[in-house]
Amino acid sequence: MKYSAPTIKDIARALNLSTSTVSRALRDSYEINPATKKLVLEYAARLNYQPNPIALSLRERRSLSLGVIVCEVANSFFSQVINGIESIAYEKGYQVIISQSRESSEKEWRALQYLASRSVDGLLISLSTETTDLSMIRQLHAQGLPIVFFDRVAEDIPTHKVTVDGFQASHKAVMHLITNGFRRIAILANAAFLSITKERLAGYEKALLDHGLPMRREWIRYCDHGGMYYDEVETAIRSLLQLRPRPDAIFAASDKLTTNALRVLRLLQIRIPQQMGLAGFSNSELTELLDPPLTVIKQPAFEMGRIATELLLQLIESKRPIKEFETRKLQAEVLVRASTSLLKKKEHPRGLPTTSQ
Repeated sequence: MKYSAPTIKDIARALNLSTSTVSRALRDSYEINPATKKLVLEYAARLNYQPNPIALSLRERRSLSLGVIVCEVANSFFSQVINGIESIAYEKGYQVIISQSRESSEKEWRALQYLASRSVDGLLISLSTETTDLSMIRQLHAQGLPIVFFDRVAEDIPTHKVTVDGFQASHKAVMHLITNGFRRIAILANAAFLSITKERLAGYEKALLDHGLPMRREWIRYCDHGGMYYDEVETAIRSLLQLRPRPDAIFAASDKLTTNALRVLRLLQIRIPQQMGLAGFSNSELTELLDPPLTVIKQPAFEMGRIATELLLQLIESKRPIKEFETRKLQAEVLVRASTSLLKKKEHPRGLPTTSQ
């Protein structure tokens, strides 16, 4: 038997009232006397009556829904961002529709089409690693759809953006590696054109420069799907291990790159940190329980989702067009653990400090 949600007509028929009387009673209109209003509300509660969101959206030209596009819900960082989004959205009476791009520009494009067709009131988006064509987002933005970017942003689209200070976080993590005796530090990064990649790579390079260490292009490996596919991380690490001299540490510049780098190094029986130091990004609590526990940059993901949603609701609910936009940069935390333990230094034949293999 197909479920049929109770309607205003059902309530009106049962109570022998007009549909307009029931509708006004449910809206707590002053035009309806208290006794009738009480009768309608009590009967509606017994039926578990809920207003039809489609009818409401047609009447008010609002769907009271927000679209969210992330690369992967299972990613601990994005799941925490979504928790932050929902904490504000539900409090303000909005539903959240979540789509995953799976780091695919095509899936992101389809998600944009779907959410636009459902007349969402606004959109929160973190771009996929494949996305270079922003034409659909630009079109929706030009047509008046409120959009806020978070984490991976489009710099030249004028709207609010919420990010983490990737430069500062990466600089701190690589400085820590250097302080602990690592000198030949490679980096695994997302696609080169992403905003987060540019920031994190700049922080990595600045840390090397601050210590007078060489920054070699062959120590940089880009993983265009951000580590979502294990094979691309394994290929990158195997190629780094073939270099002479080979790196003595790896800095992984995103969550999936970090955990998959650990998997690859364990598969290849590379001892961490004795033969290879490892630091990266992760919001998973499990990184503390791994062997060895991982040194990670933990991002304020919940806060990012909360702030991005507050900014989006400002755009949606403002009575006047907003023409001045904010870019919020949040600070991350470096959690130091055993994967970057201090190495014993030995003297290079020319008197320069190096590290043991």
